[in-house]
Amino acid sequence: MLTDKADFCRKIIVRAGELVMDGFGQARAVEMKGPQDYLTEFDGRCEKFLRGAIAEAFPGDGFFGEEGGGGDAATLWVVDPIDGTANFARNIPHFCIAIAYVENGRAEFGAIFNPVLRELHFARRGCGATLNGKPIRVSGVSAAQAATIELGWSSRIAKQDYLDTMSGLLDFGFNVRRAGSGALGLAYVADGRNEAYAERHMNSWDCIAGLLMVEEAGGRVCSFEGSEKILQGGPVLASVPGLAGPISEIMRIPLAAPREKVR
Repeated sequence: MLTDKADFCRKIIVRAGELVMDGFGQARAVEMKGPQDYLTEFDGRCEKFLRGAIAEAFPGDGFFGEEGGGGDAATLWVVDPIDGTANFARNIPHFCIAIAYVENGRAEFGAIFNPVLRELHFARRGCGATLNGKPIRVSGVSAAQAATIELGWSSRIAKQDYLDTMSGLLDFGFNVRRAGSGALGLAYVADGRNEAYAERHMNSWDCIAGLLMVEEAGGRVCSFEGSEKILQGGPVLASVPGLAGPISEIMRIPLAAPREKVR
């Protein structure tokens, strides 16, 4: 059954991307859910499509989406219909759809799809991570002076906290950037384009698929398991192994115990 769900996920996320692309590059109405928190009609359309398709295919599973919410369940699909909505709304081609499947508070597989670049990142627990079907690994960089970290920011955390952690990372020698999609930031750690992604608070729909990808690609991550974190969010850190320690210390985000063996 898990294999059937994983295959379904890979197919349905591409269909969702086609729906979102119908609105990309066009003038559209934009609402604000909060400071720098954008919403377009395509966020709702995409989530409605995914909610309906998953309910039809697997009626016994729960659904937890950014726009429509949901509830706790032993088997739960966690969905962000557009991560990087501010980019999407401004016709910047850096956004994605993110889907994770969770059993008993732990992600079993996850997908992140950038429909502009047609890049599909996918990971299944114990089976490695891929980009468009080809295996990926984290970067081999181990020197801060050669490493790039994407540092996310949210209005849920005090601005000074963000500035202090960014200053600490810069002082240590890292390049720090922010591109506006946490899910893609994590995917880029998994495939070696970033050395780390960190954020003081993320919702599960933004990060749970990407954390699994980084772990399956040989990286170190924080713990993000259990119904409380799935429903309420928490701090996020994903890194190449050689830099995980100092980043964890600067960000004050503990790392999960490393896997004994990663394919």
